[in-house]
Amino acid sequence: MTTVAIVSDTHVPSRAGAVPEWVREAVASADRVIHAGDFDSRDAYEAVRDMAGGDLVAVRGNMDPLALDLPETASLTVESVEFVVTHGDGHTGSYRDRVLQTVRREADDPDSTVGVSGHTHELHDEVVDGIRLLNPGSATGAAPAASASMLVAEVAGGELSVAVREG
Repeated sequence: MTTVAIVSDTHVPSRAGAVPEWVREAVASADRVIHAGDFDSRDAYEAVRDMAGGDLVAVRGNMDPLALDLPETASLTVESVEFVVTHGDGHTGSYRDRVLQTVRREADDPDSTVGVSGHTHELHDEVVDGIRLLNPGSATGAAPAASASMLVAEVAGGELSVAVREG
């Protein structure tokens, strides 16, 4: 079994002082880590990268400094499950459509791909047009989130299960 910690929208230091300890522990104990953008600073990026033991798949969010030189999309394959990661920035009214388009464009096989995005700070785990979309919310509870949240995915034998963690 492989454990994947999925976080996004840490916004340190503009909206939060630090990543909560329970998130740090979950990230440090995971086999792989995905961050769907909006670290907010180089220090926040480096902190998450260090928590992940350097095993971090990350994308640039609309609040990330360009100097971080992160891609707009990235992929991670665990067994036969492919995660396509994007921040999903832009107007919230067209958010799901943008994320779906990105997943379809970037996926090797959209039927066995999970889209991971951030931006809205709203926790989601839903299937849209046959594609599972995950949004971990904000790992620090940055506004407009009601609380800090993240997702922990487990892949075993090609099967994916996802659990919500909130603080």
